[in-house]
Amino acid sequence: MIVGVLVQLSNKNIDKIFDYKVSDELKSKIKVGIRVEVPFGYQKLEGFVLEIKGDSSTDIELKEVISIIDSDIVLNDELLELGRNIKDSTLATLISCYQVMLPKALKAHHGTVVNKKFDTYYKINLNYEYKVNNTQQKIIDLFKEKELISRKELLDISLSSLNTLVKNNVLEPVKLEHYRTTYSDKITVKKELTTDQKKVVDEVLANSGFNTFLLHGVTGSGKTEVYMEIIEDSLNNGKTSIVLVPEISLTPQMVERFQNRFGDKIAALHSALSDGEKYDEWRRIARGEASIVIGARSAVFAPLNNIGVIIIDEEHSDSYKQDDSSPRYNAKDIAMLRGKYHNCPVILGSATPTLESFARAEKGVYKLLSLPKRVNGKKLPLVRIVDMNDEIRKGTGHFSRNLITAISSKLEKNEQVILLLNRRGYSSFITCKNCGYTFKCPNCDISLTYHKTSNTLRCHYCGYGTKVYNTCPSCNEKSIADLGVGTEKIEEELKSIFPDKKVLRMDIDTTSRKGMHAKMIKAFKNHEYDILLGTQIVAKGLDFENVTLVGVINADTSLNIPDFRSSENTFSLLSQVAGRSGRSEKSGEVIVQTFNPDHYAIGFTKSHDYIGFYNREMQIRKMLKYPPFYFICYIKISGKDVNYIGKEAAKIKRSLERNLSNTIILGPTPLSVFRVNNIYRYGIILKYKKEDMLYPILEKILDHYKSDSKIRIDTNFNPSHF
Repeated sequence: MIVGVLVQLSNKNIDKIFDYKVSDELKSKIKVGIRVEVPFGYQKLEGFVLEIKGDSSTDIELKEVISIIDSDIVLNDELLELGRNIKDSTLATLISCYQVMLPKALKAHHGTVVNKKFDTYYKINLNYEYKVNNTQQKIIDLFKEKELISRKELLDISLSSLNTLVKNNVLEPVKLEHYRTTYSDKITVKKELTTDQKKVVDEVLANSGFNTFLLHGVTGSGKTEVYMEIIEDSLNNGKTSIVLVPEISLTPQMVERFQNRFGDKIAALHSALSDGEKYDEWRRIARGEASIVIGARSAVFAPLNNIGVIIIDEEHSDSYKQDDSSPRYNAKDIAMLRGKYHNCPVILGSATPTLESFARAEKGVYKLLSLPKRVNGKKLPLVRIVDMNDEIRKGTGHFSRNLITAISSKLEKNEQVILLLNRRGYSSFITCKNCGYTFKCPNCDISLTYHKTSNTLRCHYCGYGTKVYNTCPSCNEKSIADLGVGTEKIEEELKSIFPDKKVLRMDIDTTSRKGMHAKMIKAFKNHEYDILLGTQIVAKGLDFENVTLVGVINADTSLNIPDFRSSENTFSLLSQVAGRSGRSEKSGEVIVQTFNPDHYAIGFTKSHDYIGFYNREMQIRKMLKYPPFYFICYIKISGKDVNYIGKEAAKIKRSLERNLSNTIILGPTPLSVFRVNNIYRYGIILKYKKEDMLYPILEKILDHYKSDSKIRIDTNFNPSHF
């Protein structure tokens, strides 16, 4: 028997299947989709079996498979086909497309082995002949009502007594696996749907088979209840479901709501889980022990069979696109492929859909569904815009008088407040007031961010850190000052303004430890804190009934980013965070501080006017030839030798110009942060509507440079950012 194996190395030079012989001893265990260990050159590698064939197509003497790693299939037929689709659409290596689907414990690699966890149980041998004493008889009597009893239930019984009964064949120890994550089987009563919600559910259920629905529902309109009703119908028909959420911070609340409705039928997959927890959840899903998978981007690859619906909540979020590593896939595209494979609906939900999704809904490519009102009948929160140009002249600092007054009023009523500042750290950078020296990362072209709690300067690109000193290294004067503002500084100011109130800061620095997202959300929900201050992780999906005020410290943070989506991202972020206010019986209020009060993204936020923003932004996108009117491919050229990659980037552009006749080519230009971790980076932007030669030409370029260690070429189709 000959098998074709794809080895673990993600390298264009070896992105192909290699033939290996299989010994008679292993033949019966070989299956397509399992991992094997094989010799490769002078090393041993792991890989996936992709083919089983009788004869090899090569005359070379074949090496033999060393061992089989899995008894169960890791990559089923659907995932194998999905990997090939991802490779073709992203130009990534095939092995990287398979590896991205799997938890660490099931990837092809040589590393730490993740073991299963077992509990010890005991069962009685009814035919025992040993004469037991009174104490031992009491132990045996425990088995009259239970076939298996765990060691944990027998903690008051000495181990020596148990061992004696085992030794004399009275009891038999049994090892049973237990999962690291458990779910309650308690199910609560479901909520009654509103007329609008029922209409949406009926529309989805009436359209059987593969369809893509865009559910445009205002914040607080009850999209999650709609999801659960559709999933229940899927369960009743013996089918499974996937629910994607954009942020880890949303997962605990979503898991809790789904567990209350569906009990232990759920499984969670996201990066906050340990390797062991991910391994357990993946196997629970593959074994059919869980019917509903909830998680972030990678949960779209969950090994479910017979999928009945795939839901992507907060579909506008850029976290569904993997931009920073290969393969650069979009979870929404994967959901469409799986929806077609299983002939099931895909539902995209958001209060602020991407322009691309809403344009497709307008053209009838997606079916548009609407939830125009909040479930509690309340109006959307009142939004007030504060011009910080006036406030700065009056010396009010980072908090306008309006915002301080509003916070005081809400806290006096024992209500809670959420504040958004989408920049972590204490200050944006540290500089010398005497000579103007600015502390920069030695590896990147970026200023270091000051973190006061650890008294360190950190690079948010490469992770470099250093201590802060009072003396300027350039002029030796003690004139160091921090400029700009981050969440740490705002937290400090809040505690100064409201000394008797409790402030909870939620950003990547405070939530890096395992379980902190869930712990913080629970603490704020229980009103252990009065003010929740955070970056964009506080803007999406969170539901706190006592929050009646949302304040945006600086709405311009995302507006000033040099990206064609900056206005859309700003409108979306402000609309989403505004939606955290007044979600229950109490009315909500939002105060947005900005230095650009006349910008249309700010103005349409005030009136909660998604359609108005959409129409205005579409005019600009059409004029500038950006999505959804044009597709985009971004080519990044990087390397340590700045002169070499500059020359090669120019060559690549000339090659593209010679071969692409229907494409607008921009660049090459240095990236906004030109050097990261001592790697220099150029970018080329391609805009096109239809370009038959694009993929073949890019493949040729990638093949040309695949053996050149001095340069790296990355392609990213329809990136979420540059």
